Amino acid sequence: MKAYVFPGQGAQFVGMGHDLYENNATARDLFEQANEILGFRITDLMFNGTDEDLRRTDITQPAVFLHSVIVAKSQPDFAPDMTAGHSLGEFSALVAAGALSFADGLRLVAARARAMQKACELEPSTMAAIIGLPDEKVEETLKGVEGVVVCANYNCPGQIVISGEEEAIDAACKLLTEAGARRALKLKVGGAFHSPLMEPARAELAEAIAATEFHTPTCPVYQNVDAKPHTDPAEIKANLIAQLTAPVRWTHSVQNMIADGATEFTEFGPGKVLQGLISKIDRSATVAGVQ
Repeated sequence: MKAYVFPGQGAQFVGMGHDLYENNATARDLFEQANEILGFRITDLMFNGTDEDLRRTDITQPAVFLHSVIVAKSQPDFAPDMTAGHSLGEFSALVAAGALSFADGLRLVAARARAMQKACELEPSTMAAIIGLPDEKVEETLKGVEGVVVCANYNCPGQIVISGEEEAIDAACKLLTEAGARRALKLKVGGAFHSPLMEPARAELAEAIAATEFHTPTCPVYQNVDAKPHTDPAEIKANLIAQLTAPVRWTHSVQNMIADGATEFTEFGPGKVLQGLISKIDRSATVAGVQ
């Protein structure tokens, strides 16, 4: 069975999608639709902007979404048996599976990005990658840290991203290093994604999602919040809202897809991050990418 997966924020690069725009009429039409929907030419920033431009949450998220979805829609034989996306990538997965239209998916991603950007500006917060410790050890260690700090991304065995207040992240990195982590690396991100500090964004996004029409997808979508397959539009909406303040259970999602019959994983969109994570989760999995 074919599992199609979609990357999240951090996979962007200057020039992403430019070859598609130049050489594929369908892709060009979708990019121009996006420029109109967003009210500015995001293609100029994607194709010719700077790294700094693309690191802004309100630019990064729609840019990665657009690249991923347009790459997928440009494939003549696009027929997934299941889909999943990492954080932001979940919106790409839902559009790919037909649960959301292209236009509605882009509007929601833009609303999500704006809401998250505002939440990031409320107080100093960040994220850090923790390499080389079991999940349980990281979870246990965080209980001894003052302030807000939580596990945000369960990426693969031995790799967790934590999220929270700046001081709490610094304290956690020190404790986790003492506990045996090979690396505790603070990330260059705008704020504490997938933590309680995103509550203002969650409330704002909930309104946008409630006002958007969702359809029954053509295949199951494995969602971040519980790592389980979903096809009911009401469940999908509730999980998307919860996702902003809950951890991304990517390890468990991939394991569940494999248990349910996935034999081939194809990543659509910029970068190869998910291909690397899937290979670490299950070395027997067949992985490929389409950029």
